[in-house]
Amino acid sequence: MKYHSLFVSLVVLSVLFSCEEKESQHNQQQPNIIYIMADDHTTQAFGIYGSRLASLNPTPNLDKLANEGMIFDNCFVNNSICVPSRAAIMTGQNSQANGVIDLEGELPADKQYLPTELKKLGYQTAIVGKWHLHAEPAAFDYYQVLPVQGKYFNPDFRVQGDKPWPENEIQTEGHSSDVITDATLDWLKNKRDPNKPFFLMHHFKAPHDDFENAPRYDEYLADTFIPEPESMYHNGNNGSEGTRGKNDSLTRIIGSSVSSRNLIRNQAMNLYTDSTVYKQYRNAADIRPDEYVNWEMSADERKHTSVVYQEYLKRYLRCVKGVDDNVKRLLDYLEEEGLLENTIIVYTGDQGFMLGEHDYIDKRWMYDESMRMPFFVRYPEKIAGGTRTDAIINNTDFAPTLIELAGGTTPSYMQGHSFKSILETGEEPEDWQKSTYYRYWMHMAHKHGNPAHFGIRTNDYKLIFFYGRYWVDTDDPDAKWNKGSWGNDFTRHTPAAWELYDLRNDPNEMNNVYADPAYKGIASDLKQQLIELRENLNETDKNYPHIQKVIDEHWND
Repeated sequence: MKYHSLFVSLVVLSVLFSCEEKESQHNQQQPNIIYIMADDHTTQAFGIYGSRLASLNPTPNLDKLANEGMIFDNCFVNNSICVPSRAAIMTGQNSQANGVIDLEGELPADKQYLPTELKKLGYQTAIVGKWHLHAEPAAFDYYQVLPVQGKYFNPDFRVQGDKPWPENEIQTEGHSSDVITDATLDWLKNKRDPNKPFFLMHHFKAPHDDFENAPRYDEYLADTFIPEPESMYHNGNNGSEGTRGKNDSLTRIIGSSVSSRNLIRNQAMNLYTDSTVYKQYRNAADIRPDEYVNWEMSADERKHTSVVYQEYLKRYLRCVKGVDDNVKRLLDYLEEEGLLENTIIVYTGDQGFMLGEHDYIDKRWMYDESMRMPFFVRYPEKIAGGTRTDAIINNTDFAPTLIELAGGTTPSYMQGHSFKSILETGEEPEDWQKSTYYRYWMHMAHKHGNPAHFGIRTNDYKLIFFYGRYWVDTDDPDAKWNKGSWGNDFTRHTPAAWELYDLRNDPNEMNNVYADPAYKGIASDLKQQLIELRENLNETDKNYPHIQKVIDEHWND
């Protein structure tokens, strides 16, 4: 019996060791994944996207990384504002499906699908840096995240601990881009399980406003003239009554500006801390009737606008420089430790950003500078270097793709689609999506003055409908909303209007051709596609009858 028991024990141990060995081999075969995301890092501020700023070489390290993998030229956000974009990335769903339509939305642990699905595949998960989804990132094995927006200097972080979320905090010293990278490197070196593949989300705060760079970059670009967008001075036929008002009557309050055009919020108010205008934002209700005069770019105003733009861009690009240098720190560590080749590295921004185009600042708009996201992936084992694609993807596609790259399958509850085959073959499948949907819900928010709108973008055209209403019916005396939310003009109804851009002939969106009879058939076809997209994505307005009323009244304008 003793010999029999010993034999059985040896067999059991042999099986266990065999299973452990197979698990170890499986883990070794699974790639690590590092998802790097900067805040408001727009495609104009790279070398690889060939913008007017490319000659400044603003991102040498990121360009090198991108050229070692695949670059996406048509990656778009579905809602160009921080919290909804991040929710879409985490869930693979659009705003109504995941419940996060504006900056006040939060994403509970049971909807933090991306880390949850990767943990099922054996991954150790971590997030470091900006989170901004309000609820505890409890689906991650490890987190060290900024409180809401966080600070540029000496940032505090929320961490796991004995107290309930969000009471466990640590204090740090230094610039956020450096400190976030320090924290990521510390986790990689000292806190992860080296026997498991890892999924790490490394999220910078930079280059979000107020554009505070580390002091070592103070002289960067100091004596350089930053190329300026022509549309900052001459906006052509961009926009509509929805963005300008009838006879340009609303240009003084819609769309925060580089110039002095917007009386409520313009960039000089954000930049000059020692001036009388710093943070002296106005309220729309206080704008006098005699101030609603048509805007003219005089010679003096042009000089002022150029000075403000130069300061704006230099501060922004100094923050970008800090991101670029810190990405190199991370890549250098991976290479030194032999982790680089078995790690999928993704780089993106949470949306685009207006750098003076059309005399706009910030994001929120469906115009390409705001809607387009930088996106590239390096993984030499499966993705050929030096490749790029014009296949249309959006941020709901990220989670399905990462799950499939990790060896899983896209969950049925996700609305996005995996583009794994595009990464691995360089070919766009015949049945791949030919358009992407966009919706901005935060009507006239935060003194930026962006009317609510939705639309569809294809490779050739963009159709936008400005419906000009807040998602809560502010005309209903019993309606409830956050009336203490800073800088909002939710109760203002702005005109409904359509915009159509021929992107092949007008890539800078300078000529709204919606009223051109030659484009009537194209507009009609895009409207039909838009109806189908909204229904398929659960993005209709059946739950918002006051908005649906506007849509019905103006659909055939």
